[in-house]
Amino acid sequence: MWVLLRSGYPLRILLPLRGAWMGRRGLPRSLTPGPPRRRYRKEALPALEAPVLPVTTTEIRQYLRARGIPFQDGHSCLRAPSPFVGASKLKDQTGAATSFSLFIDKTTGRFLCMTTLAEGSWEDFQASVEGQGDGAKEGVLLSEAPEAEDSEEVRRIWDRAIPLWELPEPEEAQLARMMFGLTKVTDDTLKRFSVRYLRPARRLVFPWFSPGGLGLRGLKLLGAETQGGGVQYVETTIPRPGAYHNLFGLPLISRRDVEVVLTSRELDSLALSQSTGLPTLALPRGTACLPPALLPYLEQFRRVVLWLGNDLRSWEAAKLFARKLNPKRCSLVRPGDQQPSPLEALNQGLNLSRILRTALPAWHKSIVSFRQLREEVLGELSNVEQAAGVRWSRFPDLNRLLKGHRKGELTVFTGPTGSGKTTFISEYALDLCTQGVNTLWGSFEISNVRLARVMLTQFAVGRLEEQLDKYDEWADRFEDLPLYFMTFHGQQSIRTVIDTMQHAVYVYDICHVVIDNLQFMMGHEQLSTDRIAAQDYIVGAFRKFATDSSCHVTLVIHPRKEDDDKELQTASIFGSAKASQEADNVLILQDRKLVTGPGKRYLQVSKNRFDGDVGVFPLEFNKSSLTFSIPPKSKARLKKIKDDNGLVAKKPSSGKKGAMPQISDTCSNQARNPNQPDFSKPSR
Repeated sequence: MWVLLRSGYPLRILLPLRGAWMGRRGLPRSLTPGPPRRRYRKEALPALEAPVLPVTTTEIRQYLRARGIPFQDGHSCLRAPSPFVGASKLKDQTGAATSFSLFIDKTTGRFLCMTTLAEGSWEDFQASVEGQGDGAKEGVLLSEAPEAEDSEEVRRIWDRAIPLWELPEPEEAQLARMMFGLTKVTDDTLKRFSVRYLRPARRLVFPWFSPGGLGLRGLKLLGAETQGGGVQYVETTIPRPGAYHNLFGLPLISRRDVEVVLTSRELDSLALSQSTGLPTLALPRGTACLPPALLPYLEQFRRVVLWLGNDLRSWEAAKLFARKLNPKRCSLVRPGDQQPSPLEALNQGLNLSRILRTALPAWHKSIVSFRQLREEVLGELSNVEQAAGVRWSRFPDLNRLLKGHRKGELTVFTGPTGSGKTTFISEYALDLCTQGVNTLWGSFEISNVRLARVMLTQFAVGRLEEQLDKYDEWADRFEDLPLYFMTFHGQQSIRTVIDTMQHAVYVYDICHVVIDNLQFMMGHEQLSTDRIAAQDYIVGAFRKFATDSSCHVTLVIHPRKEDDDKELQTASIFGSAKASQEADNVLILQDRKLVTGPGKRYLQVSKNRFDGDVGVFPLEFNKSSLTFSIPPKSKARLKKIKDDNGLVAKKPSSGKKGAMPQISDTCSNQARNPNQPDFSKPSR
């Protein structure tokens, strides 16, 4: 029995807000009455009791055929008759049939009725088809209705905002246009897209209308701030990012449109629509994420052009999004000096239609020559820093060695028991997450509550138990990070973990997965097999996942049992040499236990496949904030190691030319292992 589901918002996915926190909504506090709210909750990826394979397109088709449900094969979804539409609504005003308005995602099986906005999972769809109970009581995932407070705040801000051309002072309107680069965007374009300006906050207001433009569902406010001689845009969404699934410009799309241009900013959509007259849509979270819930709205287009920006990260995001949209219908505008973002191209007087004609197909059968790679090689050479990946803000010396955090790589991290591996790797991942790297944590050794407490303390750089009055403020900011947790604990099968990771990459556009640690992958089913062979298989599975999904995997592995007076090496990683061979980067957290003093920690990069730089740098643990930092008084902060002959290239630690660093008499292992630097005494 089919049941009618309520309409409203799709499932909640938390994404980061850009810029500093400025109150409950990122607005000036004069517009944000009341304390920060805590009712928003991030959904955790479900823990599976047994390995459950995700639904496949073949299984979906077979089920529909077995139930006698007609369907049409689309680009990323299957279309079927909607059981939520009454017989009187099966045809529109022109008499065209609209019964095929139910979209089923080929990858996840989630369905969405475009007429009633009813939605749910594949299991919910099966339960409804088979008439198992009431349906709504059986756990059908309904769209969340807008909260009254959100609706009131949206309407209040929208009523206070006015069009730019209605500003009483022409100088104020001209200043606002210059701030946002709208000097060449006409009033007619702003009026057609219903763009307004909020004078008290000096922000543009972009509306989110329901499909068909029947109601106002949310807003995005865009502010401009000067930083380093340039302009940085600060976005704020109402409702919070997890429920904001607006395709800006969707009410202007006609059913007859077969081509669309996707942009990462609303300003770019304005410029493209004005210059080319083509249908344009702006993604709600830019290059950070393309929620699968938006795919049904893009099914009608036979050609999709992605013009997301003018940097290497935008280019990588365009290729990633093309996978979801079906690469065979996608074309990509490659960033370049003569192909900047659409708004910049308009302001520079470039021909936007000509740039669109140069868009390259996202799919080709095979690479037959260097000609197809030529432009990508040039892009990496001309954008060296971007090609090196996202740089750490808390670990500058790590940037000097690894150069950055890159997609598609496998990092193996090890260290002695009790040295602080989990604490360090949580800050290591948090550093990247605060810069917009969508992160998935798989902590099998400690609970998610404890891990989240550690990361929140590191995020706030202080103990919140001593300042509970600030907890809500920091928790709200922490909640906006693109951070997700697997709910596994204890031993799990590798198949279950990989399936969960694949689901997270598709749904949340995860770019970084942390697995702590590998030993918990070797569950009970591996007891009857060779543990070394089992570990090799698991490492190979993570290596394949990182390459195929273009996602960075950080894998924590315990070392072999070593004497306390010996430092760890690459060969100290538990298992065979496959882990270090498959890894692109090998990081070792060294913890030197001195006889006459406390232990000294430092991080060693023993493998770097990107450019070969390896070395070590000291770490200092701050117990109050649970963070690691570089000792400020150390002059020999970074020491590089040459792998060619295994010799250490040490820099003089004193001002005298050729002076040798001091060696502690108590560290006899330094004499036995000359390949490791000595940090037993500070440099003079």
